Amino acid sequence: MIFTSRFAPSPTGHIHLGNARTALFAFWAARQSGGRFIVRMEDTDQARSPAELARVLLEDLRWLGLGWDEGPDCGGPHGPYAQMERLPVYDDLLQRLVDTGHAYPCFCTADELSAERDAQRAAGKAPRYSGRCRALSAAEVARRLEGGEEATLRFAVPCSGTLSVDDLVWGERSYDLADLGDFVLRRSDGSPSFFFANAVDDALMGVNLVLRGEDHLSNTPRQILILQALGLPVPQYGHLPLLQGSDGQPLSKRNGAASLRELRSAGYLPAALRNYLGQLGHHYPATHWRSDAELIAEFSLARIGRAPAHFDREQLQYWQEQALQHLGLDELVAWLRPHLTLVPDAQISGFVAAIRGNMLLPADAVAWAEACFHPLGRSEKVRAELAENGAEFWQQAQTCYKEQPDDFRAWTRQLAQQSGRKGRALFHPLRLALTGREQGPELAQLLSFIPPEEVLRRLAPIFS
Repeated sequence: MIFTSRFAPSPTGHIHLGNARTALFAFWAARQSGGRFIVRMEDTDQARSPAELARVLLEDLRWLGLGWDEGPDCGGPHGPYAQMERLPVYDDLLQRLVDTGHAYPCFCTADELSAERDAQRAAGKAPRYSGRCRALSAAEVARRLEGGEEATLRFAVPCSGTLSVDDLVWGERSYDLADLGDFVLRRSDGSPSFFFANAVDDALMGVNLVLRGEDHLSNTPRQILILQALGLPVPQYGHLPLLQGSDGQPLSKRNGAASLRELRSAGYLPAALRNYLGQLGHHYPATHWRSDAELIAEFSLARIGRAPAHFDREQLQYWQEQALQHLGLDELVAWLRPHLTLVPDAQISGFVAAIRGNMLLPADAVAWAEACFHPLGRSEKVRAELAENGAEFWQQAQTCYKEQPDDFRAWTRQLAQQSGRKGRALFHPLRLALTGREQGPELAQLLSFIPPEEVLRRLAPIFS
């Protein structure tokens, strides 16, 4: 089947990893089938939807590697692609629902609705709208509207019966219509509700595959009722298991969540995120690095599981390592160059080659650049540990270096002979003195980037 899928974020905040995964899966499903992928903005919450944030969301999606056939920035045959630009479309469809008896004005105030829900809970019932305005006569409705009363527009849900949904992930699920209650289609300020705008936009744009989080499962029967009442096509729905933190709780800042923008700013590579997110809640035949073509070719809706997927920062770091290994040196240099302002252009390729196995993010590369191209400071703890080796060892280190400044092997061999040290006893204090760290790239490689006078300063028995 050829799929037309979509991703429809609300520009009220940056894209979190759960939504990024949903967008990727929808994109891959469309591309694998030779279909279309659409992006649109659900921006009816104007107070929380600044235009700048919508631009940033599109930018982050492009960075992640998504390309769309229709959207706010590129147009298309089904535009506009922002809900606030589609209000006339919604008004026409809402009027059709009123004319056919599928919708009615509701004058209940927020206080009245709250009291109604409280009473239902007190009686041990699930809270839902009672339908008190459903029976108002046309004359009463007209009188109250003419009098300036605010009203929402509600969908008249059938009072009995069931509705079955064959979900691509969860299988067939049945809903008792009596439990749904008459839900809001249009708010009192004239803006459309999520239930309504989201559903009709999918139908009018030719979307036949809707992938979204399982927290939208309960929305599905309401949206199907809307589409059926309007005689519009109903897409296939698939609800993805939600992402959780390592503690099994919903993903949040507290348990390690980060937005796409934050991960991008930290320096994670988009290919690392694509490979990682493709493993969350979706089973590939084997766990190994995949190109974009392989990610798309091997993606399958049938491999999406029902168990919650868990975000693991260490796993993301693993895929970042894999992404770095698959970058050529020139690509890696181009990626890091804006961050390595301390490194002379003539040395940057050699420097990146030396440190590439000891970095994950640009901040790591910057730290190594500071260790090589900037005077090295010393903490009290490091000074104390270096002092434990004795002044004689450091004097020997300086003397041997002055005799062999360009030959690391010859220098350390001579120092080993004079000091009687070898292995860790020899190289650990040298690494700590020269780089300020206990581990890192080959010391011989790093030494070629540190000026001789700075090497001697770092080998001095007393450090400033």
